[in-house]
Amino acid sequence: MPPQPDPVTPAATAGVDKIATVATGYMAAKQLFVAAETGLFAALADGPATAAEVAERIGLPQRTTRILADAMTSLDLLTRDDGRYANTAATARHLAGTGEDVDLRPWLAFLDQISYPHWLRFGQTARTDAPVPLDLSGDRMNTFLSGVMTYNALHAKMLAKNYDFSRHTKALDFGGLSGAFLAEALRAAPGLHGTFLSGGDLAEYARKSLAEAGERAEVVTGDLLEGPVPGGFDLILLEHVVHRFTAEDNQRIAARARQAAAPGARLLLLDFFLDDDPLQRALDALHAGEYLVIDGTVVYSTEEVAGWLREAGWEPVETLILAGSPRVLVAEAN
Repeated sequence: MPPQPDPVTPAATAGVDKIATVATGYMAAKQLFVAAETGLFAALADGPATAAEVAERIGLPQRTTRILADAMTSLDLLTRDDGRYANTAATARHLAGTGEDVDLRPWLAFLDQISYPHWLRFGQTARTDAPVPLDLSGDRMNTFLSGVMTYNALHAKMLAKNYDFSRHTKALDFGGLSGAFLAEALRAAPGLHGTFLSGGDLAEYARKSLAEAGERAEVVTGDLLEGPVPGGFDLILLEHVVHRFTAEDNQRIAARARQAAAPGARLLLLDFFLDDDPLQRALDALHAGEYLVIDGTVVYSTEEVAGWLREAGWEPVETLILAGSPRVLVAEAN
């Protein structure tokens, strides 16, 4: 009797689907980048349309327009009904240029033009634990900064939606990349006053983000690791700081943030983190590779970061999960 094939379990079938989905993920990403860059989502801002109608609006051949639209439909980024395509709630808000929310197209342009080509060298980076030199000459630096600041703006919006800033009166953004976080906190809490402390160009970028807040916001040029630290704050923001520094420097930054804190103050530490859960959060793990391949910076584990905080006099109390964004470790001053 010939050997019988092993029965295919549902788990094995699902596993094969997962492998195929991940392996073809670059196809999905590139089609998303092209759809956004050519104006596919913007062409649907006024309502549903056929592939032929969209092709005429964006100046692409009808066949490639149909391919892009069907791909976006398969990814739940468009809907299709009787041959007419429409934006989803997310693409209408973030990719159609309607001004409803953060326009993520500059971030997608960064991923397409800067990050994606660099990932083609990831095999070398994985073998050497070192990034390949990043070319930011000419307009590439503008694409880089615009993309990074756009993604930060999304994080800031998501944080303001998930944290009650009205419980605070005096906030310090300690060395953040973007003034958007403090700006969103000030919009959400009319009684809040804030100070943004960072160095050089980051301080200048923050001034633009915080201009609307007027006298409620102060920008101070300073160093996270050296020099005086202002005090008396009941809220400390550390966003996108941890991955940029060594473990030793992060311990020092946590301690200096504690010096700035009033009794009972809270710390919001936003970044990507690795963890020991059975299922690692994908966005964090993928960004561990992104930070490594782009510039060699580090995504640390939640346990290591929590250890720094406790050593510095902070007690972690909860973790906030933000859609499409890093997580936030919330800690209180001991």
